[in-house]
Amino acid sequence: MTDKTGDAAGAQVLTEEPPILDDRDSTNENRHRRAIFDLPVEVVIAVGRSRPKIKDLLHLRRDSLLPLDSKVDDPVDIMVGKRVIARGQLQEIEGDAGQLGVRLTEIVDISDPF
Repeated sequence: MTDKTGDAAGAQVLTEEPPILDDRDSTNENRHRRAIFDLPVEVVIAVGRSRPKIKDLLHLRRDSLLPLDSKVDDPVDIMVGKRVIARGQLQEIEGDAGQLGVRLTEIVDISDPF
């Protein structure tokens, strides 16, 4: 059962669990459709944005600070292409010194057109 709820930005959120691939039909037709599951995609995590003037960018040097429009605890956007597919919180991965990951907190309903 799919439960859609709206968030403050008006996006729809899906609360349904993803399908389990082992339960799917293994006919040739479905096998060919599932071939796309092995294609790599680039996922971009947008932490924040900045809109500096060109003159400010030209003055940037090593150790310069470029302020963003977000705070440390704000959710990050998880994007494929230019489309937000989810949101989450940055989290340090235990056991990997300094490596970051994203804990998903919201899945965006991508069935709506752009």
